[in-house]
Amino acid sequence: MVKPRLKRHGKKQRVTYRIIAIDTRSRREGEAIKEVGFYNPRENQTQLDLFAIIAFLKEGAQSTKTVRDILKRAKVPEQVGINLQLKIKF
Repeated sequence: MVKPRLKRHGKKQRVTYRIIAIDTRSRREGEAIKEVGFYNPRENQTQLDLFAIIAFLKEGAQSTKTVRDILKRAKVPEQVGINLQLKIKF
């Protein structure tokens, strides 16, 4: 299953993140299927490839909580009509 998640970049105390689509079995710094965005928490900058993100979400990708919050701030669910609820398996 593909999951949009954050990949850490930068130096100590000067971290930035790339939003990537990656297989859930891969580690955080593993090889990404596609890079779909950028997030800088220090300056609160976000850059998203909306077409790629929407395509992955429509195929059933479940994003991590942090990426979901970033997408909500960018109002992606409202633009597309996608429900970003977390699916919990019991």
